[in-house]
Amino acid sequence: MSHQVIARALLALLSGVQGLATLGVDLNRTHATNPSWTRHARFHLVWQASSCAFLSGLGIVIVLLPGPYMTSCFYIAAAMAAIPMVSCLSAFLTRRLYGGALFDPNGIPPVTVRIFARARQIDINLATEIVALGMLSGIVAIFRYR
Repeated sequence: MSHQVIARALLALLSGVQGLATLGVDLNRTHATNPSWTRHARFHLVWQASSCAFLSGLGIVIVLLPGPYMTSCFYIAAAMAAIPMVSCLSAFLTRRLYGGALFDPNGIPPVTVRIFARARQIDINLATEIVALGMLSGIVAIFRYR
């Protein structure tokens, strides 16, 4: 099995997990049906979650297409997988501009860890996005390996 076949399969897997995880995290009582959220905010959340899921599904189809454009399809699918991750980081970096927060009191709380004797709160979503970007970078490196 070639490294490009492995990279394509890993990208399809990462895209599938990304789409399903987004639906699982967002379409539940802590988010989409959270009664303390405004109805309009819930509408936008479902819109965002379904957009991510459809984008992930399309990425899977594109990366698994056989034919002469396999390399182009791989990079398009990789870019599509990166968009939700980069969007999350963008929202994180600009959250003070719009009054955003990483977690909600009615939602999933951050994990508290001790780093050099100091308690730090780590948001699971943000940590997951960073790890997924690292995985995507590794998958691209596998694909490009000569």
